[in-house]
Amino acid sequence: MAPRFCGVLVLLTVFLSGLNASRPAVNQELSNIFNELWSLDVNRLTPLTDYTVSVQGRAGFVTQGSHVVQDHASQPLFSNVNENKLKNITTISRFMKLLDNYERSTGVAERVTTEELTEMNLFLDAVLETAVMKRAHQYLVTKGQSNSNVRLFKNQLRLIWFHLYHRQRNTGLDSCGFEHVFVGETKSGTDIIGFHNWIQFYLQEKNAHLDYKGYKARDHDLPDQDDHVLNLQFSWHGIVKPVGSAFIGTSPEFEMALFTIVFLMNTERSTTVLVNIDQCQMELVVIRHGRSLGTAYPKLLSSNSRHVRQHSH
Repeated sequence: MAPRFCGVLVLLTVFLSGLNASRPAVNQELSNIFNELWSLDVNRLTPLTDYTVSVQGRAGFVTQGSHVVQDHASQPLFSNVNENKLKNITTISRFMKLLDNYERSTGVAERVTTEELTEMNLFLDAVLETAVMKRAHQYLVTKGQSNSNVRLFKNQLRLIWFHLYHRQRNTGLDSCGFEHVFVGETKSGTDIIGFHNWIQFYLQEKNAHLDYKGYKARDHDLPDQDDHVLNLQFSWHGIVKPVGSAFIGTSPEFEMALFTIVFLMNTERSTTVLVNIDQCQMELVVIRHGRSLGTAYPKLLSSNSRHVRQHSH
């Protein structure tokens, strides 16, 4: 009996070490620069002061493309958002102007008006003025990934985030990184793709286009109202997103800076980095579409330093 038991132990050990091996190590260098950006993010809103979130119940399992979903949250996710503050922060007010510039459905060509081009330029100008993006630019220059000339860096950001491309074949130019990540898109009328921004989430929820269904998390990891990243389930214009994730309360420039750095520091089509930012451990996922961004989102692994406490036992 003993040898068999031993064999099981060996298998178990191999299995467990395999589980650990599949998770990449924390990227310390990126964690350091991202924490610097975090502390520079003066336009971040403060939970319970500038906004309140109510995570409510844990969402159930839903298959992709399903329209049937049980609602585990009777209240909206966001309440008491300080809209005056949103409107008075230049990057955020200019960001909000961009949200209605896009066709929701993929496969429908985007028509960009001169007014929309102006809004995009004004937004990028405001972003480049922030301490967050200045520090990100500086970092990318030291890494040989960006030119120190601000105009050239702006062109680089425009190419990554705003360059239009085909997401669906045989159609016009129907998508870009900014639209996908910050605004959200629908595909074939059955799937929500992208949509990883809290401001867009709040505005769509307020206009009754979006219904929050509950949070997604591992059993021991219950979200708090001051978490900076949440994994969520919601429906938008009647279509369900089984699991989406977003930073909460952060400024658009912070999110753009993070994902731009991950995008430029890697060349694979799909990149996942493990980082610790403030008290959260998360994966940042970036998928490229040629020289532009296909998608980018955070995936919360643990919050409020729970990952630190677990290791100290």
